[in-house]
Amino acid sequence: MLNDQNPRQIAARILSQRQTTGEFTENLLETALATARLSPVDRGLCHELVCGVVRWQATLDCLIARKTDPARQARPALLNLLRLGLYQIFWLDRIPPHAAVHETVELAKQAGYHSQAGFINAVLRGYLRETGEIKKILADMKLSQPALGWSHPDWLVEKWRRQFGDEKMRELLAWNNLPPKTYARVNALKFAGRPEAEATPPAPLPVAEPGQRAAPSIKNAGDLLTRWREENVEYDFLTRDWTGENLAFELKAHPSLARLGSFRDGWFYIQDPSTLLAPLVLNAQPGETILDLCAAPGGKTTFLAQLMRNQGKIVACDIDPTRLKLITENCARLGVHNVETREIASASPPLPAFDRVLVDAPCSNTGVLRRRVDLRWRIQAAELDRLRAGQLELLQQAAARLVPGGVLVYSTCSLEPEENSGVVQQFLALRPDFQLETERQLLPFADGVDGAYVARLVAVRASRPGVSNQACLNNEETMGK
Repeated sequence: MLNDQNPRQIAARILSQRQTTGEFTENLLETALATARLSPVDRGLCHELVCGVVRWQATLDCLIARKTDPARQARPALLNLLRLGLYQIFWLDRIPPHAAVHETVELAKQAGYHSQAGFINAVLRGYLRETGEIKKILADMKLSQPALGWSHPDWLVEKWRRQFGDEKMRELLAWNNLPPKTYARVNALKFAGRPEAEATPPAPLPVAEPGQRAAPSIKNAGDLLTRWREENVEYDFLTRDWTGENLAFELKAHPSLARLGSFRDGWFYIQDPSTLLAPLVLNAQPGETILDLCAAPGGKTTFLAQLMRNQGKIVACDIDPTRLKLITENCARLGVHNVETREIASASPPLPAFDRVLVDAPCSNTGVLRRRVDLRWRIQAAELDRLRAGQLELLQQAAARLVPGGVLVYSTCSLEPEENSGVVQQFLALRPDFQLETERQLLPFADGVDGAYVARLVAVRASRPGVSNQACLNNEETMGK
């Protein structure tokens, strides 16, 4: 019998649905937890079990293979129960091992696998007797077989080894297996019009180098911090060279966002600091016209509006009307008034020329693998070529929408040069009327944020006419895009 108050049973059900439906784990979790009657602690346990099992799937399956025959391994429901049990034994120190075994055996019985309960009990208790030895084996595997020891695809680990070297590659693998932190971007638009804000209007942001600037300090962030303390939000300050002070904060603990008045009132937006770089490099000014291609769900769009102080116009495009609705909802909550959403389709009227264009291109998402737990098992090496072709097409479409001398920023959440500098260089070879002013790659192990790439290109002569404005490629949603 299904129980909406048992976090382990809900986790087992989600893992089963993941295999049968092909749906993303994050979506299944969101749906299940929206209706589950769980305490905050049990919600956290369910989330940890599901994401942990998916992240460490290869390593868990290696342990299972040591003690089971291939016929048993081929049974998905049984495999998921063993994964859940082993994950609790070797990765969750706060759960007593014998309790993990007992709960997993009970799960098997509740799911109707009475005849298999004894087998599951024997496998897990066998591992309890070998805990010390297995922990040593797991630690050794991280050095001798990093793909297996850190539970990543072989081809990706080998690629990163060549790209970053052994030490940084392992740091990246470790990063990807950590639960992602939650970051908030302060929405300065909600403080506009206050007497103290009017007395000291923010000046245009300085440019330290072409296209590179740091965000201004938020003058009234203390109002939000006071409110957070009243709402039992635990936070920490976060500063990077591109964020400035009081723009981004780490939320260390908080009630659900739906219960936070400060969130409902639009005082902040959940957004990784890495996603702030592209809007800052675009350097949009109040009164300008901006095109944001593939803009949903609106994190970069609404930050652009904040930097422009709601002055000028932003056209935010996507091919999915459902995702466009997310932009509209976020704009309404955050008090953004200068954004027009637009569904790009072959029948759409042509877009006008813009002062600046942001291309946040669909990509492999290898810079956000710790947020998108399924992606490491979905992305294939051959997809990089397909993605690269689409990214180049988007750049060409964007170039056709710029005024002479306009600015084009290309960004991804990928770590792969093929999708980043490689695409930019290919574009420049086709468009000598553009020049690269600056580019930057954010790396998790170096910058302590999600991976991201940003390049700023400038049209040095008039853009060529006649480039079609085709549909924007669909982009899988990433956190705070």
